[in-house]
Amino acid sequence: MNLVTILAIIAVIFFLASLKQINQYEKGVLFTMGKYSRKIEPGWRFIWPIFQQFKKVDMRVKAVDVPDQKAITRDNVSVIVNAVIYYKVSEAERAIIEVENYYYAISQYAQTTMRNIVGETTLDELLGQREKIANRIREIVDKETDEWGLKVNNVELKDVSLPESMERTIAKQAEAEREKRAVIINSEGELAASENLSKAAKMLSTSDGALHLRTLQSINDLSSDQSNTIVFVTPIEILRAFEGFPQKNLKEAMKINTDSKE
Repeated sequence: MNLVTILAIIAVIFFLASLKQINQYEKGVLFTMGKYSRKIEPGWRFIWPIFQQFKKVDMRVKAVDVPDQKAITRDNVSVIVNAVIYYKVSEAERAIIEVENYYYAISQYAQTTMRNIVGETTLDELLGQREKIANRIREIVDKETDEWGLKVNNVELKDVSLPESMERTIAKQAEAEREKRAVIINSEGELAASENLSKAAKMLSTSDGALHLRTLQSINDLSSDQSNTIVFVTPIEILRAFEGFPQKNLKEAMKINTDSKE
C-alpha cells in the first residue's frame, strides 16, 4: 500500500468523521474554538474536528409534567396542585448559551410560579377559574423564559386535590345550595299559584252565576267516584233570594204549608 492510498483512506475517514447530520426537527448551534459561530440548518453539515463543536437542539413542542405541589391558598386552605406545560425552543442559540439545562430550568421555574399563584388565589377561584389561573402561570413563565429562547404555548392544571375534611365541607355546602334552590323554586310556585287563585276568585265573585257553575262542576267531578259522600251546602246567594219577599207573602207561604200538614 503506497502513501497515496494511505492518505486517501485517512482523508475519507476524516471526511466521514467530520460529516454531521441534523434532522428536520432539529437545529444545530456551532461553536468555533469555543465561540458561538452560527446556527446550522437541517441536513448534512461538515464540522471541522477539534476546532469546531456543535450542539443539537430539538425544536419540537415538549410537554413538561409539573409534579404535585403543596400550596396554601389565600384563605388558608391546603391544596395539592399539578400541571403540565407545553413549550418549544424558539431560539436554539439562546437555549444553549443562556441556560445550562433549559428542560430542568423551566420545570423548576413552573413549580415555583404555580405555588406563588395558588397562594394569591382563594379556593373558590382555584376551583372555578382554573383556566384563568393557568393563563396567569403561562404568562409569567413565558416572560421569564423568553430570555432563554423558549416559548410557552400552554399551561393546563391537571388536578387540584383537597383534604378529606374540606371535601366533606364542600359537599355539605353544595347540598345546602341545592336545598336552597329547591325551597326558592317551591316558594315561587306557591306565589304564582296564589296569584292565579286570587285572580280566579275575583273573576268568580264579579260574574253572576259563575260561582254556581263552578260548584256544579266540582260536584260533577266528585260524583265520578261512587265511594265519595257529598255534603252539599246551599250557597248563601240562594238564601239571600228570600230577602226580596214581602213579609206578608212569607207568612202566607208558611200558613199554607201548615194547613197542608194538618
